[in-house]
Amino acid sequence: MYTLLSLVNEIIHLYIIVMIAQVVLSWLVVFGVVDRYNRIVVTVGDTLFKLTEPVLAPTRRMLDRIGLGSTGIDFSPLIVILLLSYIPSFLEEMLLPVAAPYIR
Repeated sequence: MYTLLSLVNEIIHLYIIVMIAQVVLSWLVVFGVVDRYNRIVVTVGDTLFKLTEPVLAPTRRMLDRIGLGSTGIDFSPLIVILLLSYIPSFLEEMLLPVAAPYIR
């Protein structure tokens, strides 16, 4: 059980790193620090977009419904990172009491 929780924890941490990389790259492109026509920047940006957009798009839609989508600042990565960082402790609280009789 600990191995499974540790695997889920590591996958979540890797996804958070991908999310942060996507945010930083988007800032670098917007502020003109990196060239948006550079082939490497386009490839990395496209890959990060494809990895993060399936999670960020529903979060953006939810923020639009509650009125926070038109502020000019995209809060969806922050919300997703906060939720993802809570998942390992939630899983640990839910699964370990069930698995406790089977752990030596």
